Amino acid sequence: MLKIPAFCQVLSINMKQSIKISFFLLFLTLSQLSWGQQEHPFTYGEELEFEVSYGWFNLADAKMKIAKKPETIENKPHYKIDVYGKTKGAATIFGRVNDNWGTIWDVNSKLPSVSYRHIEEGKYRKHEKVFFDQQKEKARMQLFDKENKTLKEENEYLLPGKVQDIVSGFYYLRTLDLRNLKVGDTVNILGFFDKEIYNIKLIYEGQERIDTEIGEKDTYIFSPQIPKNKLFRGDFPVTVWVTQDQNKIPVKIKANLFLGSLNLELKSASGLRY
Repeated sequence: MLKIPAFCQVLSINMKQSIKISFFLLFLTLSQLSWGQQEHPFTYGEELEFEVSYGWFNLADAKMKIAKKPETIENKPHYKIDVYGKTKGAATIFGRVNDNWGTIWDVNSKLPSVSYRHIEEGKYRKHEKVFFDQQKEKARMQLFDKENKTLKEENEYLLPGKVQDIVSGFYYLRTLDLRNLKVGDTVNILGFFDKEIYNIKLIYEGQERIDTEIGEKDTYIFSPQIPKNKLFRGDFPVTVWVTQDQNKIPVKIKANLFLGSLNLELKSASGLRY
């Protein structure tokens, strides 16, 4: 049995890691499907707000926001989509987090042209921008200094095909037709994040009607296969609930950790297309 000081130390480490991964889970776990496509179920100006909790602790708030107007790159319209995550209350004792992850996503090809991250975690800072050439299957990554003013490093990476980034993968999922899925269906999709290529399996687990802050919702349930590590518990530690309506928004994510569980729940949704 853990002694109290040791337990507190483990809890502190676990909560720090939980805060950092909670925003990552929101997108990575929802980016893996490739069934028949349909029209975009979202539009400019949509905002989704989430609360992140760990046991009794309310750790952070997260927001997913599509800009109200399109951005144009090479005469093509793009969605500019930002994701914000910020610790609150007692969670700041374990380390302040104030992150902004984003994508500039081609409306027609449903592929990212640019992705970016502005990370503030305690004293740690990271400012990164990635330019995708989806036709030539290349990615050019730029890293900037702590003040996000001076370019420090630039590298090019070859891609094994057309890829999504960590944010765009979630919105790509929402454009797909999920109605004909059968329990146990799996699929893989390529993603590029933090200099790495990801090819993660997502398994369809069935349907469930659950209570949410925006009312009772019929949902699809998915479980992504997460690479084994010391943080997660079990072979399929993450469960995701996505609404069956035309908006197809995530209303709940639960991750079983080595110590306790991490929960993300939708608190409000505005600017929905339907």
